[in-house]
Amino acid sequence: MITKKVESALIEQIRLEEQSSRIYMAMASWCETNGYPGAAAFLFAHSDEERLHMTKLVGYVNDRGGHTILKALEMPDNEYTSLLDVFQKVLKHEEFVTSEINNLYGLVLKEGDYLTGQFLQWYIAEQIEEESLFHSILDKINLTGEERGGIFHIDKELKEMAVAETAGEQA
Repeated sequence: MITKKVESALIEQIRLEEQSSRIYMAMASWCETNGYPGAAAFLFAHSDEERLHMTKLVGYVNDRGGHTILKALEMPDNEYTSLLDVFQKVLKHEEFVTSEINNLYGLVLKEGDYLTGQFLQWYIAEQIEEESLFHSILDKINLTGEERGGIFHIDKELKEMAVAETAGEQA
């Protein structure tokens, strides 16, 4: 059984993961309508991934004797100035998610809930991967600057990453 305090904190993390999915969906929509089909595919796939993170938490809370109650979500931003702007905001958001997972992990250890601490190890490792991925994408965008040919190639690479990610999920 999880305590009410841990249950409440996990439900807040569920809200954050669901909000992340909406944020990436909004970004994907902007990319799709602004000539970045690869970035759109990548962010649509990332939106789906965030929803999977959410459902994994929902199942955990319910399996441990809690009851997941979904919370209201905020409307995400829908306007961006460039592909660089999109991915700078993605990285900033992922850094925020990392800090929230760290806080959650600290809480469960303080509460002596080592099973939930073990469960959260997957999320901690995932955040390391996420931040590294988005730093890498931003490095490439920054290397090209506003050069259209470079942005075109980055967009193509993002499409390939989306296809690879989708294929990996289906395997």
